[in-house]
Parts: sequence; C-alpha cells; structure tokens
Amino acid sequence: MSDGIMSKAATMEIPISSNGVSGTINEDESLEQDLQQVMVSGPNLNETSIVSGGYGGTTEGIIPTSSLKAPPPCCSIPRPPLISPSQSAACRIANHDRDSGSMSQPSSHPSLTSEEMSRGLAVEKFDMVKKWGINTYKCTKQLISERFGRGSRTVDLELETQIELLRDTKRKYEGVLQLARALTAHFYNLVQTQRALGDAFSDLSQKSPELQEEFGYNAETQKLLCKNGETLLGAVNFFVSSINTLINKTMEDTLMTVKQYETARLEYDAYRADLEELSLGPRDAATLCRIEVAQQNFQAHRAKYEKLRGDVTIKLRFLQENKVKVMHKQLLLFHNAISSYFAGNQQQLEASLQQFNIKLSSAASDKPSWLEEQ
Repeated sequence: MSDGIMSKAATMEIPISSNGVSGTINEDESLEQDLQQVMVSGPNLNETSIVSGGYGGTTEGIIPTSSLKAPPPCCSIPRPPLISPSQSAACRIANHDRDSGSMSQPSSHPSLTSEEMSRGLAVEKFDMVKKWGINTYKCTKQLISERFGRGSRTVDLELETQIELLRDTKRKYEGVLQLARALTAHFYNLVQTQRALGDAFSDLSQKSPELQEEFGYNAETQKLLCKNGETLLGAVNFFVSSINTLINKTMEDTLMTVKQYETARLEYDAYRADLEELSLGPRDAATLCRIEVAQQNFQAHRAKYEKLRGDVTIKLRFLQENKVKVMHKQLLLFHNAISSYFAGNQQQLEASLQQFNIKLSSAASDKPSWLEEQ
C-alpha cells in the first residue's frame, strides 16, 4: 500500500540527508520557536465561539499560520479558527436526555434550556480541542522529523525555486524602494532651499538698485530650478508609489498564498507519514479501521495541497507578467525624468510627465517668473 500511495503523489518525495547534528544555532533557535508556538497556539476556551467545521472546508479544525511569529520559510504550525456557534451538539444531548428519561424539557417544547446549551457548547469545544491537538501533534512530529533528517518531505523543485526567486526579488525591490524614498526626501529639501534662495535674491534685487539686475537673474535661475525640481519630484513620487504597491500589495498577496501552500504541504506530509506507519503495522480489525480513516484524511489533505500548489503556480505566473509591465513603465519614466532634469531640458521633462499622465498638485509651478512679472 505504501508504494501505491507514493506513486499517486503529485510530486516526488526526497529524503532529508542531514542528520541534524551539525545544524547551526539559528536553526536550533528556529525549531525552538516553532515548538513554543505549538504550546501557545491552542484554542481559547473562554471564547463563546465554537467550531463545527475545519480548516479550509475540511474537518481538521486548523487554519494557516500566517500570523505566527517568525515562521520558517517552508512550514508552519496551524492553529484552530473561531467559527460561528452551532447547536448540533446541544441538540444531540437534549435528544439523548429525553430518550433516557432525564430531567430535560418535554418533547413538546423544542427550545433548549440554558443548561443544555452550555453542555452543547462544552462538547463542541472539546471536539475542537481534540481535532486541533491531533493535527498539531502530527504536524509537529513531521516538522521535527524533517529538521533532524529522520523523515521525508514532498518537494516540487521547480515551484520552490520560483518561490525563493520571488522572495529574493522582493528583498531587492525593497532596497530600491528605500533608496528612492531617500532620494525623494533629499531632493525635496534641495527644492525648498532653492525656493528660499530665490525669494531672498528677489527681495535683495528690489532693495539694491545698483545690483538689481544681477540679483534678478539669480532669483530667476533659482525659481526655474525650483519649478523643474517640483516636476522631477512628481515623477519620482509616482515611481515610489508604484514600486510600493507592487511590493506590499501584489507580491505580498502572492506570498500569503505561498504560506498557505507551505502549511498544506506540511500537513500533507504529516498525514502521509501517519498512513505509511499504519500500513507497516499488523492488519487486525482495529488497525484496518484506523488505516481507512487515515486514508481518508490523507486524501483530503492531498487534495488541499494540490489545490494550493495550483493556486501558487497561477499567481506566480500572473505576478511575473504584471511585474514586467509595471517595471518597464516605471524605469522608463525614472530614466527620462532624471536625464531631462539634469540636462536642463524643461520641455522634455514636462513631456515625460504627460506621457505617463502624471499631474502635479503644486500650484507654485503655475506662478509667473520674476522676469515675466517685470
């Protein structure tokens, strides 16, 4: 049965060769953090909400752990969700009480007493904790087994290469975004200084008749530089805003799906290993029943894993196409604006903004120059 299961897997399974002895301190600390998260990620029994379903439509009672602290890049431990209350368990207990002749409401009154509702809530919460505990135990066991090289994990080499490339690209784009913001801040201060200097020259030209022409030319030059600087700032701000959207919305949305996929991969391998272990044991009636349940759980997690793998593949392809389009436009804008400004080509600089439909909000650029006022 083990060979049949492995042949159906969507991806190949590669055993971990490391024995875990020579791991670095960072890996040990990461593993310790993962295990600590297991201890604190349990359900809150003080909450009135209960669950009657499971993670992502299954019956396992877990959710992706995107909110956990410092999750490892390839796996995370799930936590149970809080879903709207259900009265199913309470109804079962109430019916049992009526059948056994205990002190419960007569069958002619379908409404439940507060005691019966409380008992129903307790049963639901107990089931939730039980499902979460079993799932967490299996995932923790699989995680430790992978870390210390005693188990195997499902590996999609092509997909994991693309995921790692995305994370590396995001880090590099974040560096570009940080530098572009620093450039914007410094250049804004330069433009403000040029505006103040132009105002000072203009004031002195009116109060110094013998140097009126010289001060006037300098005032005009500074105000023209200020105007062109504001135009360049509009282009750079548009560049920064677009890169920020690409990183913190588009890429981040894809990485959220990647985290769900990595969690599903860990669960899939955990239930696969559990099924393999049961298949190697004795074939008595009790074991055959457990194998059948394990086979159902394995198929459910396999389906969820394959679905999320397909979602990640599609999102990565769309992200790549969108990234190329956005960066082609933004890099062309950035180049044209910078080169036109430092070449002193005011017409080309304004044409660059018109090409990308960028409108300046500053009203100072519409004011006439000092020479035009004379």
